[in-house]
Amino acid sequence: MDPARVRAFQRKVLAHDERHRRLLPWRATTDPYAILVSEVMLQQTQADRVIPYYRAWISRWPTVQALARARLADVLATWSGLGYNRRAVFLHRAAQAIAAGGGDVLRSVREQKLPGIGPYTFRAVQIFAANADIVTVDTNIRRILIHEFALPESVPDHELIALAERCLPRGRSRDWHNALMDYGAAVLTARQTGIRPLTRQSRFEGSDRQLRGRLLRLLLAGPQTIPSIERALTDPRLDQVLVGLERDGLVERRGRKIALAGSR
Repeated sequence: MDPARVRAFQRKVLAHDERHRRLLPWRATTDPYAILVSEVMLQQTQADRVIPYYRAWISRWPTVQALARARLADVLATWSGLGYNRRAVFLHRAAQAIAAGGGDVLRSVREQKLPGIGPYTFRAVQIFAANADIVTVDTNIRRILIHEFALPESVPDHELIALAERCLPRGRSRDWHNALMDYGAAVLTARQTGIRPLTRQSRFEGSDRQLRGRLLRLLLAGPQTIPSIERALTDPRLDQVLVGLERDGLVERRGRKIALAGSR
């Protein structure tokens, strides 16, 4: 890759950042726990939707130890409406594992296989909390690199990672990745470039995800019998959704009733 082309790309992205940087609450901290919360919330969810949930979460559980001590039912209630509720369960379990290991979030992220912490989040927490000189490639960054360097959409992940490493301004990883996120959100959008994400979020209306969310909100009021659930949610998929929620650790059976896991 031509070094001059890389430098020109860096200048363009950083110049855009100087003029159009988004003021997001998780950018005002380098606390690894707060960064971890934001990254899990931002999975498959737009930043504007995450902001009020993030603020409420950090206000209620300002430390990883506080979250580790929380009841899962309270965690799910605070998460309710954000979608993909398994993320809340994973974040809660991750907090418990981190607290049990001494409470050092960065060390735990580096050393442990934490629930719900995949390769992207593993790197993102280190970048935004510690300014680590490593790269991570999400959907936005993938789209930017493909467009800017005229790559085929079928380019392998390892080639994109290698290119991202060539483009990283050393010592500015946090600024660089924030700038890339904003550039992808405002300039090189999916609509503008026509570059499709590797995976697409399925339709929500009428989906199993929607039914799962409705059931969890119903259980926030307290344990329910199967007949009462069936009266409230008349849907033939109810049995399979209940099985899935049990398997994911979100609900539990208590005699003849269904309750949120960890609720009283």
